[in-house]
Amino acid sequence: MHCLGYNDSMPELPEVETVRRGLYARIIGKQISRVWHDTEKNFPNSEADVRQFVVGASVLDVRRRAKVLMIDLDSNYTLVVHLKMTGQIVYRSEKDQFGAGHPNDSLVGELPDRSTRVAIHFFDKSVLYFNDQRKFGWMLLLPSVQLTDIDFFKAVGPEPLAADFTKTNFRQRLQRRLNSNIKATLLDQGVIAGIGNIYADESLWGAKIHPNTLVKNIGDKQLNTLFTELQYVLTLAIEKGGSTDKNYVNAEGKRGSYLSFARVFRREGKTCPRCGTTIEKIRVAGRGTHICPQCQKVVE
Repeated sequence: MHCLGYNDSMPELPEVETVRRGLYARIIGKQISRVWHDTEKNFPNSEADVRQFVVGASVLDVRRRAKVLMIDLDSNYTLVVHLKMTGQIVYRSEKDQFGAGHPNDSLVGELPDRSTRVAIHFFDKSVLYFNDQRKFGWMLLLPSVQLTDIDFFKAVGPEPLAADFTKTNFRQRLQRRLNSNIKATLLDQGVIAGIGNIYADESLWGAKIHPNTLVKNIGDKQLNTLFTELQYVLTLAIEKGGSTDKNYVNAEGKRGSYLSFARVFRREGKTCPRCGTTIEKIRVAGRGTHICPQCQKVVE
């Protein structure tokens, strides 16, 4: 079985949610007429399964779990998609187009092109393209009932924006790693799903917590504030179409605007919008980390 590995570099939750929303608005109910693919690496599925469970099937839903997309079909099979670093999803019809992913010319150029790995054609003549320059991404066909049995989905933590994910749940999840620093804990996909470097830095700044502070040294009140800040920055990023990091663009093929609203991430040398102190870049949990040394002090 194709490995559902986890790559934390990109995309983060808001970027994948941007892709999900764009697809959901366009392909629900569409019936698939044929599928083309180039290499088995990007599309590791048997031709017999594709003929039986994909061709002729209609799209029921488009879901996201952590950084993975799931396109549910009425054949009771699901196409599981991981964009990895250079993947793109591009939808084209006579009246509409949608593009999200690595911001090269394939988002707006003639398709298929040299980077196209999969093309899903619908009976209404629209096409969904999966492009990937570096061939690290994939689109895997699985029985829908088997998704919950995959090790990846068993291991990944709860969704931070789920309606039933509460402040109490959040504190309990973090407190599994009392002796770890808070940033490493936030980045651990087994603790909470989908949080990467940008949104960890932004939420920690909002809660006035130094990223090197051990979880056991953070009180419940401050953890509650961190929960509120995390939901705020993730929601804002989704509204803005994701970050402006080099690999992701929004549903219209334009770069997301979130980083123009960032308060600390990639603002080293600039003043803290809260206290005016110069923002610094340090290294925490093996990642470049942005802090205000005045607002965010390590608690011993």
